[in-house]
Amino acid sequence: MPLPFTDKADADLAACVEMMRGGSKTFFAASRLLPARVRASAIALYAFCRVADDMVDLGDSIERSLQVLTHRLDLIYAGTPMDHVEDRALAVVVQRHQLPRHLLDALLDGFAWDGHERRYDSIEDLHGYAARVAGSVGAMMCWIMGPQQANTLARACELGVAMQLTNIARDVGEDAKLGRVYMPLQWLTEEGIDAQAWLANPVCTPAVKNVVARLLNEADRLYKQSMLGIAELPRDCRSAILSAGLIYAEIGHQLRRNGLDSVNHRSVVSTQRKLVLLLKAKFKSAWVFTQRHPPQPLAGIAYLVEQCQETTARQWAGVNDFPNRDMPQRIEWMLNLFERLERVRLDKSRRTPYRYD
Repeated sequence: MPLPFTDKADADLAACVEMMRGGSKTFFAASRLLPARVRASAIALYAFCRVADDMVDLGDSIERSLQVLTHRLDLIYAGTPMDHVEDRALAVVVQRHQLPRHLLDALLDGFAWDGHERRYDSIEDLHGYAARVAGSVGAMMCWIMGPQQANTLARACELGVAMQLTNIARDVGEDAKLGRVYMPLQWLTEEGIDAQAWLANPVCTPAVKNVVARLLNEADRLYKQSMLGIAELPRDCRSAILSAGLIYAEIGHQLRRNGLDSVNHRSVVSTQRKLVLLLKAKFKSAWVFTQRHPPQPLAGIAYLVEQCQETTARQWAGVNDFPNRDMPQRIEWMLNLFERLERVRLDKSRRTPYRYD
């Protein structure tokens, strides 16, 4: 039976809000545009992701941290979360939205890759990493908002990948201080850069700037492609997701204005500029359109989308599984189904007419 947001859950959510206020400024700014019905779940999800990330980064043992996080997820999905604010809040989200477990497992996989300082030969390999640490979060946000179609989920994953590529381009210097390099090794080799030698003396050269520029160009391509999915989101969610994309893309624009030097400087978007982009997103969200022939998803995110579709198929297969449910559960399931279908019907009736490209 879905858990409601009780007084205790409201207190947990308030604590999650405080976590996100200082930990993820871009998300916190964009979340203000989310409707109330989605905002609570989104903040609870991001709070757990943030705590999990910090636990892996700051823990003494990567393997031990991941074991603990996996166990915590086991309990969350069993409906018996540990006595942590973020676990209790996420348990409500999981039960309310039937959030697929494999998306959170993918996130932990990405944390493991980080912990073991994995490097990536090609941009496709980097897509696979970004799909886990950021594309999975995009898919979870999309799922919580309602659309669970393959194309919409693919665009949400790609938005997450674009954001992660922007992060990598912006944090070249910060990562180097930690002995990490995320830039594709093939690209470095093409520019005559030996990754290990460069880490010993990380300086900003024209060759490094060329690699940073290629990362930003790939991010921009994915921002553009991911925007095709905005029109498939519920109307009241579009401006928040559009604003997140615009703000992250602006980091890349600022990095270009800084001469592509992300070794010695960390590009940031000012609060004033974020407010302008929030307003722009609110206006622009009413004029987004879908496509008749959507592009194929990135190979690196395909497995996330496919497993989401398998989850949806299993849920629909459960329609005929009434013998394993008692009568109150059957009634509750039907009421939830009718409510969901009604939301879909109302959203379609309000949807901006499609423009076919």
